[in-house]
Amino acid sequence: MIFLSNNTLPEKAIKKLQQYGKTILLPKNDVVYDAISNHPDIFCCVKDESLIVAPEFDKQIREQLSKSGINIVEGKTKLGKKYPETAVYNAVVTENYVIGNLAIIDKTILSPKAGKKAIHVKQAYTRCNLLALPNESFITSDEGIYNQLISNNITVLYVSPKEIILRGFKHGFFGGCCGIYDDKVFIAGSLDYFSQREIIKTFLKGFEIIELYDGPLLDVGSIVVF
Repeated sequence: MIFLSNNTLPEKAIKKLQQYGKTILLPKNDVVYDAISNHPDIFCCVKDESLIVAPEFDKQIREQLSKSGINIVEGKTKLGKKYPETAVYNAVVTENYVIGNLAIIDKTILSPKAGKKAIHVKQAYTRCNLLALPNESFITSDEGIYNQLISNNITVLYVSPKEIILRGFKHGFFGGCCGIYDDKVFIAGSLDYFSQREIIKTFLKGFEIIELYDGPLLDVGSIVVF
């Protein structure tokens, strides 16, 4: 496995990831505001077997990922300092769906859709708020995303974001705490600190939950896993 996370991930979490595979840490980039300036889900989007990256994506990290065998595709849209310009790569692409704010996400993510259904949500920070599981079910911390997926007859669990830490903000989002690879769900923090832990564990029955360190859930801008 190859992990892409941010360079302020707690040291214990980094060491835990390194037990499973190569871990690459994204440095800060002041093209966006500070709290998200090293968040992978701001600078890139996983689409099928490729990683779509913003033009401003760190060149050294891009080279490391490419040398590791990951197909890198540069997007067309530049990032900006303010929302929603910070969210143009913050979409979720699965085998059957492209989910995001379709009015703003980079066109490279949308085209070609290759049979995927495009679902529009108002919350442009879609990946921050949405964890896609391989069985095409989802966990979200945004009520608007939850309602939209339910209206499309998609299995989805809603959890409150209020206990999730994001430095500089009242709270973070659940998707931003997580990474997924096959049946493994990596979480930045421990569910012991999350009041809805039993609901999550039940929903994730059949998956291996890997808690990266002993502490509250931390929004790290998602953990990208190849």
